[in-house]
Amino acid sequence: MIQESYFVYCALLLFLIGISGIFLNRNNIILILMSIELMLLAINFFLIVESVYNDDIIGQLFALFILTVAAAESAIGLAILVVYYRVKSTIDIKAISLLQG
Repeated sequence: MIQESYFVYCALLLFLIGISGIFLNRNNIILILMSIELMLLAINFFLIVESVYNDDIIGQLFALFILTVAAAESAIGLAILVVYYRVKSTIDIKAISLLQG
């Protein structure tokens, strides 16, 4: 059987890839949203691994809740981007930051 630490390292690697995607690419909002989703999936993976190894269902329930929130977040975020693109014809982050009031 595969050790638990391998799965934890895999989840940590996915989370760090998501964080690096946010910090290294600040110009493309689509890639930032994808990085946030990758971070949420890494957390889900960690919760499910811990739930299986501890023989507890709570981690799997939290993972299901996080998946629901992530799906709603991505749907709302993409809908806002589509509406903004129709109005301004661009989704450049520098143009969006001009909206601060």
